[in-house]
Amino acid sequence: MSMSNQHPDVSDEEIGMRTFQMKKARAVERAIERLRKGLGTEWAKFTEPEIEAIGFALGELWAYIAHAEWDDLKFSTLKVTDARRILNFSRELMHHTRNPVDVLQDLHALIVEKG
Repeated sequence: MSMSNQHPDVSDEEIGMRTFQMKKARAVERAIERLRKGLGTEWAKFTEPEIEAIGFALGELWAYIAHAEWDDLKFSTLKVTDARRILNFSRELMHHTRNPVDVLQDLHALIVEKG
């Protein structure tokens, strides 16, 4: 019996989107945790809104790149300056000041380069 028969008010597409969002949230949570551990005491330099903005950019990256590539990224090797650059990429994505594909490619390149 499919899920749609059990819950006719919830479409398969909606279930798919929820699953996608949950996977993305878990992937970002793990990446943020690795970044936090890598930065140690320097993590305290970031405010909650900044951490959320970094998470936003990482979530956009997760959705953009192949998941095999994501799994190879080394967030624990990033430094404070890298985290600040991620924050800048996040602002560019939020404010649409640059082509989002270019921003995501630059973000990806930064993390790959530091890994």
